[in-house]
Amino acid sequence: MRKIFKIIGLCLVLYLIYFGFTTYPKLDLISGFSAKSVASGYFIGHRSQEMIEKGDNDIKIITLANNQIDEKGKFATASVYGLKERKAIYREGLGVTLINDDFDISKPYEVPKRTKIKKNLAFPFGEKEPKDTVFSNIDYAKLEKAVANAFDKKGQKNKRTRSVLVIYKDKIIAEKYDTGFDKNSKILGWSMTKSITATLFGILQKQGKIDINKPAPIPEWANDERAKISINDLLHMNSGLEWEEDYTKICDATKMLFQAEDMSQSQLLKPAKFKPNTHWNYSSGTTNLLSGILRKQFKTHQEYLDFWYSFLIDKIGMYSMVVETIWPEITWVRPTVGQRQGIGGNLDCFICIKAIGMASNFLMKVGPNM
Repeated sequence: MRKIFKIIGLCLVLYLIYFGFTTYPKLDLISGFSAKSVASGYFIGHRSQEMIEKGDNDIKIITLANNQIDEKGKFATASVYGLKERKAIYREGLGVTLINDDFDISKPYEVPKRTKIKKNLAFPFGEKEPKDTVFSNIDYAKLEKAVANAFDKKGQKNKRTRSVLVIYKDKIIAEKYDTGFDKNSKILGWSMTKSITATLFGILQKQGKIDINKPAPIPEWANDERAKISINDLLHMNSGLEWEEDYTKICDATKMLFQAEDMSQSQLLKPAKFKPNTHWNYSSGTTNLLSGILRKQFKTHQEYLDFWYSFLIDKIGMYSMVVETIWPEITWVRPTVGQRQGIGGNLDCFICIKAIGMASNFLMKVGPNM
């Protein structure tokens, strides 16, 4: 009997050692992702916790998280076996923000001033339902088959498509949604928000308020090889800066998203590996750095928050889009949009990798309205 207990004890010790080396360092990532995902899906997407956990958080390692929603406090928490609890709070106008213990939830905060003007025009230039239009040069049977093929068959989770809209000559010629979603559902825009961020720099360029071909205005780079990196290099992810983005492990991107207090600094602190405009490297850190640069183009935080909406998002009618902010108050790239609208991001700088709360049909407004 003692021998059996010794074997069980040894197995338990070995498991704890294995857990300590392989999983414990990832707990911040697991609980951080899960809390943020549940809070955004629940408070912005208005989906049930069960639906979120089965459709968004059903990633092998993320399923270890235990999630709790506080309806009254408007926040969600997640932990793994009671360890590394993380909290994500919802704030009207700013979306959901993953916070740490130092965050003062009672502190007043500014929100974007939004202007929603209904246009008596058909989609995509207004809010009216588009007229049915049949084009003689389109094989609708093949189109319908292709759209249907974009979705998982019942019981499968390979494609995970939630919505498909096909636009031709400014007309919706095909539209399909997964079970539980419709044209008004708000979904994560994820890295599509990077394009929104880049568009904002284009607006400032046209206004003559910035020159994207000049060196990026970052004092920390002034006296080394990074001084030659232009805003344009950053927009094209050709800066040559070191960056690892591999979501299967702890890397620069996951540390930024779930551990960094200021996401705009994560890429800024990285050394140069190559000369600017010689190597392309995908980097969400670069886009959040751009969000920080964008913030500095405005005298007040309110002006910065309003700019995203008044000069782009609301201007082209993406009213369901919410750009979430990161703590400390800088916007990151993560939009939430309605199916036919657009995307959302977090500074209480906007995070520029993930807009949330927009409908797909509003996202489709970007091209035709540019």
